Amino acid sequence: QVQLVESGGGSVQTGGSTALSCAASGRILGIPVVGWYRQTPGKQRDFIARITESGGTGYANSVEGRFTISRTHVKNTWDLQMNSLNPEDTGLYYCNAEIVGGTPLTRKEYWGQGTQVTVSS
Repeated sequence: QVQLVESGGGSVQTGGSTALSCAASGRILGIPVVGWYRQTPGKQRDFIARITESGGTGYANSVEGRFTISRTHVKNTWDLQMNSLNPEDTGLYYCNAEIVGGTPLTRKEYWGQGTQVTVSS
């Protein structure tokens, strides 16, 4: 069974930094696209960043230049480095991945359980 598990986050002051990690496990043949989304109470889940298997990246306007998504040297893991944080960055962050894997073999989207980031002023 394919699973995504997030780690990192927590509480940080305005202007500070933190990092999130996500690890995929299970029967995985490939991960074409991975990304991060953020959700705040009463709102929809918003796109934050994505990276393709070839290294192409995309970011939401609100985080461009402050956040960096990367695939790590550890297989099937990726990080989100978050700098110059402000209270508007507060939310529940979800990792997301399009994965070729599982039994039977499929290509579909998976979500992590979410990890909280709280930025205080």
